[in-house]
Amino acid sequence: MSQKTEEVGTNLPNPAEMAKTYAEVAQRASRLIGQFMEKKAQEGVDVPADELGVARAFMDLSARLLANPYKLAQTQMNMMWDYFSLWQGSMMKMMGMPNATPVATPKKDDKRFKDEEWEEHFLFDFMKQSYLIAARHIHDTVCCTEGLDEPTQQKVNFFTRQYIDALSPSNFALTNPEVFRETMKSNGQNLIKGLNNLLQDVEAGDGQLRIRMTDTSAFEMGKNVATTPGKVIFQNDLFQLIQYDPQTPDQFKKPLLIVPPWINKYYILDLREKNSLVNWATSQGHTTFIMSWVNPDEKLAEKSFENYLLEGSVEAINQVCKQTGEDSVNMAGYCLGGTLLMTTLAYLTAKKDKRVASATFFTTMLDFSEPGELGVFLDESAVAGLEKKMNERGFLEGSEMAGTFNMLRANDLIWSFVVNNYLMGKDPFPFDLLYWNSDSTRMPAAMHSYYLRNMYLANLLKEPGGLTLGGVKIDISKVKTPCYFISTVEDHIAPWKSTYMGARLPSGPTKFVLGGSGHIAGIVNPPAANKYGYWINEATDGNLPENPEDFLAGATQNAGSWWTHWHEWVTKLPGGNAKVKARAADAGPLKVIEPAPGAFVKFRLDTQKKQ
Repeated sequence: MSQKTEEVGTNLPNPAEMAKTYAEVAQRASRLIGQFMEKKAQEGVDVPADELGVARAFMDLSARLLANPYKLAQTQMNMMWDYFSLWQGSMMKMMGMPNATPVATPKKDDKRFKDEEWEEHFLFDFMKQSYLIAARHIHDTVCCTEGLDEPTQQKVNFFTRQYIDALSPSNFALTNPEVFRETMKSNGQNLIKGLNNLLQDVEAGDGQLRIRMTDTSAFEMGKNVATTPGKVIFQNDLFQLIQYDPQTPDQFKKPLLIVPPWINKYYILDLREKNSLVNWATSQGHTTFIMSWVNPDEKLAEKSFENYLLEGSVEAINQVCKQTGEDSVNMAGYCLGGTLLMTTLAYLTAKKDKRVASATFFTTMLDFSEPGELGVFLDESAVAGLEKKMNERGFLEGSEMAGTFNMLRANDLIWSFVVNNYLMGKDPFPFDLLYWNSDSTRMPAAMHSYYLRNMYLANLLKEPGGLTLGGVKIDISKVKTPCYFISTVEDHIAPWKSTYMGARLPSGPTKFVLGGSGHIAGIVNPPAANKYGYWINEATDGNLPENPEDFLAGATQNAGSWWTHWHEWVTKLPGGNAKVKARAADAGPLKVIEPAPGAFVKFRLDTQKKQ
């Protein structure tokens, strides 16, 4: 072993604590096994479902590969040669000879192999490279199989990657140098503690593994997350409306109304003072309002997308105008909230309602023809399976959707926590972003079914008159409202090239901006951090080229945050710089219900007892 491993101490653990831990693990395991067996006995045995068509996809893959034995043989020979080269290099390294060029190396941003022993110790280096060689050849074999249609190829690629990621040597106690050292040092107490953590998570998930990503006890809504001062001034079945306290003696005349997604909670835009878009916008002089969506139960099963439009975004506009006395508002929508915002604009346009002065879209899809890896979960069979579950319960369980999103970044959002919580035996670190990420929300059955079928599957939102909501045909092409689209280059949920296609749909003046980083970090990017930057192409304003690559080719990169660029854009619009005396929530006609962040956002599913 390396010096680092050899120097591991051998201090014996406290026998009393050891016995206590063992007893706790045994008691919890016994109870869970009993509950599981009882539950299964009541439920009976069901044939495993394949709603995503994974088995069919891999059967098709096997048939295509067997039809081309030459390619398989060539792949095997290449892999054998790589393993032979690796063996030679490892033997030389073991004998202290100069290191040969590695056969396979991880990507620079691959955190799984950051421990120095993956490089320095010949055995761990051998395991690392063996895995990377196998991963490379498996990927190369399945990634471009002739004869597979695009949806099948996408499924095969995605689930092959899940398989490859799961088998990484970093995910196992004996093949991860960091875990190995800790096991030797603690005489295995890390594994006992890890098993206890695992059982706790299974217990919390009512028999399903619910991985704790952070210490939820370290956060309290309104105290160290969602802290910007404000008041709830309106609520109905679907949302609470929050107006934030002014931070400047005067404010812009046009208020700002933010429509967050109801897939997640709004406070991603108000995590902490230093990275809160809500707080920053208020400090710049905007009278800022935000919708806080309800976390629905079976009572709201029949709430439709039309309800979210009429009782949600349109009603919010009504209340903001009533509260401020203004006849128009600036609006912003994040992800699905942006999809609803554009639907709202099309609805209001048909009604000849001009109360939205500008619209800003954060990572918003309007054209769903290229949904990225989410498309793996969204074909007819998968949607039908989801509908069956939703119709039984009245909603889509929040944890199921969260699990899907986590799979898109499995190494960061699943396997890293498996190693930390269950192999290293550590408690998760308190992190506000992961606190928010684990704060899942449900989807009403009727709304979510409509959204998946009409937008993801049929892609009707982009079609003029493709949808009828509130008695009017929705036609985005007739929207002339000034629009600002901010997308992010590494977005794995709403790929920027897909959001770009949607930005071309409205007919009014449109600005498209491409931010750095991903779906969250690229949006929650305060100016003080001076990170990531953004790309703009002034020549394309109002006339975005058909190909997103053409936009990028002529774009210039700017340092810092897109927030300041947006602020400049929105205040330069007609009437955008007009000011009024600062507006306090309790000075308006609407009655203050309670302080921000309000009751709706405080309801967490992971703290609720299963019935």
